Amino acid sequence: MEFPDIELGGDLVRAGLGEAGVIAQITADAFRDDPFNRWLFGSYRGMAGVFAALARHVYTRRGFCYRLGDQGAAMWMLPGGDLEPPWMAMPALYRAVLLHSTSGALKRTDAAVAGMNRHHPTFPHAYLFTIGVRPQARGQGHGRRLIQPVLDACDAAGLPAYLENSNPANCGFYGSCGFERQAMIEVMPDAPPLEAMLRQPR
Repeated sequence: MEFPDIELGGDLVRAGLGEAGVIAQITADAFRDDPFNRWLFGSYRGMAGVFAALARHVYTRRGFCYRLGDQGAAMWMLPGGDLEPPWMAMPALYRAVLLHSTSGALKRTDAAVAGMNRHHPTFPHAYLFTIGVRPQARGQGHGRRLIQPVLDACDAAGLPAYLENSNPANCGFYGSCGFERQAMIEVMPDAPPLEAMLRQPR
């Protein structure tokens, strides 16, 4: 089945390539205290650099990105989309990991990517790469507002949605949206929890 149009409506705004920087800034701020990403990069600058490169070269080009003003943002890859970063993204990615992250970040990111790839579904699905709300804007229902349009489209198409939860504090939110744990992703012995979660269509 062809994936239906996603109805953002209201105050959600689709973000193209020209807004990749805004999407990355909101996302990095939202993930500032995320336990897995703090372990992965060891620095805010490194994490922000990776989000910026992926927003610019992957998700605003091939995926579906949108924001709620300057308060929250989401980056999705819709069914059939290509997650692999192109060669033109590599200088920025390596600069963020090797120059702006802490020692050992390259080894950690390689292990994380390998672990995520092992669990990533091979069947058609919508992949939620990131969803985040700035710290000062939390507790106002923005997360639900951000996630729901693509979940509604998944339901209309009869397709599942998938994500990796990098913060145990978000388990209740994702569970309330219909996501269920599929596996704990083994990255490295000292890595914080990283949870593969799948939501079946309703």
